[in-house]
Amino acid sequence: MTDAGAPSNPDSAGQAGTPYRVLARKYRPSSFDDLIGQDAVVRTVSNAFETGRIPQAWILTGVRGVGKTTTARILARALNYEMPDGAVKGPTVHMPTLGVHCQAIMESRHMDVLEMDAASHTGVDDVRQINDSVRYAPASARYKVYIIDEVHMLSTAAFNAFLKTLEEPPEHAKFVFATTEIRKVPVTVLSRCQRFDLRRVEADVLMKHLANIAAKENVEIEPEALGIIARAAEGSVRDSLSLLDQAIAHAAGTVKADAVRQMLGLADRTRVIDLFDSLARGDIASAFKEFRDQYDVGADPIVVLSDLAEFVNFVTRVKIVPATADNVAYGETERVRARDFASKISMRVLSRMWQMLLKGITEVQAATRPAAAAEMVLVRIAYVADLPTPDEALRMLEHNGGGSPVVSGASAARSGAPGAPVASAAPAASAAPMRAPTSSPSAFGGGAARPQMAAPAPDPQAAAPQLRITSFTQLVALAGQKRDLMTKGALEGDMRLVRFEEGRLEVALEPSASKTMISELARKFELWTGRRWTVIVSNEQGQPTLRSVNQAAKQEHARSAEADPRVQEVLSRFPGAKVVEVRRLAPEAPEANINADYGSDDPPDGSDGDDL
Repeated sequence: MTDAGAPSNPDSAGQAGTPYRVLARKYRPSSFDDLIGQDAVVRTVSNAFETGRIPQAWILTGVRGVGKTTTARILARALNYEMPDGAVKGPTVHMPTLGVHCQAIMESRHMDVLEMDAASHTGVDDVRQINDSVRYAPASARYKVYIIDEVHMLSTAAFNAFLKTLEEPPEHAKFVFATTEIRKVPVTVLSRCQRFDLRRVEADVLMKHLANIAAKENVEIEPEALGIIARAAEGSVRDSLSLLDQAIAHAAGTVKADAVRQMLGLADRTRVIDLFDSLARGDIASAFKEFRDQYDVGADPIVVLSDLAEFVNFVTRVKIVPATADNVAYGETERVRARDFASKISMRVLSRMWQMLLKGITEVQAATRPAAAAEMVLVRIAYVADLPTPDEALRMLEHNGGGSPVVSGASAARSGAPGAPVASAAPAASAAPMRAPTSSPSAFGGGAARPQMAAPAPDPQAAAPQLRITSFTQLVALAGQKRDLMTKGALEGDMRLVRFEEGRLEVALEPSASKTMISELARKFELWTGRRWTVIVSNEQGQPTLRSVNQAAKQEHARSAEADPRVQEVLSRFPGAKVVEVRRLAPEAPEANINADYGSDDPPDGSDGDDL
């Protein structure tokens, strides 16, 4: 199938005395070869015509602008395709040139192809006129074709008046219905029609289609601008052509991506990604500055949050299906950074960010000061890694004897509490928690008591305390406590421990490791712990990464579970079932899960943890 059909009228703008025709009309498909993204419909109709299995009625459904009415006219043309020399004897999908009736049908002026808009002709009297006229043979064409657009708008009485004619029409009559609301069409009508669901056109297909049309119009347009228009159209060919028309007029020359973003009111994608990066690192000050910079140049707070939600959705899809990042409808920077984020940020954090953005957008829409409301949404998102899941919240309450959860000194200091101490890690060889669970009103339904301080305020005369780190797993947990999810993900998945001493870390790097990460680690560790650190890249093999150890532990637990006689009995009763998760419902030591609150799906030390 071709990407762009030839215009039904070759006249172009600029010719003397010729009025301008919008691109959506000028490049409207006139044959099945011109349709894009509807291969299933073309194949079914083609097979039906070749075998003579032509139904009496079709119903076409889909979102606006995918080509329902256009497809209906092409069907009418194919049913009545006839050459002046009489070479074509019946319906066909192969229409290389205009036939006897083609031009009149495509221009909606053929007397045997009757179009009715059900939105303005909803009554039973309109249907009765069709019932009366359907008995008469066509005047010149092979078939009498009735095209009814927005058929769901017909009244119940009108639908009932249609049923008998629709079930047993004369051999010379065919019906083509189009609707965007298929659920509003009675099942008695649907059962008498052959249904086609016209799908949304993929963004990369739309990009090729728009590029071809831009070339025909002698318009220069950046590929990134094409991608923005294709995504904004949401699968609608007509919407994409309308936006392209508007972009050409807006640019008055080469159509650039920045001009299209400005036209659509979109934020710069690079700046949206930078905002996402600041939130993922828990850097609220940087997030505030980036948001304010965008707001000062005219960005709408709701648009900024909506674009941020769209990027969260894109990163999530890349994490689940990595091939999503190969879609050329997205910019190169967007795809590369989405891959990086997807490998570092857990699914739990992404899903929470998405939920907070959805709720936050609604709040900003109702707020009297949208910018301030949007900033408070960003604050919540930056702290997203600290929010416990419901089962973690219950374990916290049980562990503290039903009292208030304890807040670590580090968390209190970050929130600005006066005299807040810095938490010190326990020098245990096992994976001890770096801090007590953080209290969050949203996690406890707003009913939790005010948090208690974990330690008394230090003596102002005392020296600044230093955080003691005695194991690699504690270092990983500290990165989670600081909400630096990128660093935490790199430590877990990109680095193999070779040697660890307090103040000195020696690691081997995975091929996926960022080359710039090492130079940042020593600075971050010194900032977090208050003591100098040395980070060395070794050529030794080193231990397996924490992520691979944890995955191996999961697999081992799954195999152990499958070996259990009770599990085997369940699997035997349900053929095809398999063990996908092993969860300990009554953990022996809840405190052993050192990173329950750090935004990671898995414990960094490879142990079973509370959930596998």
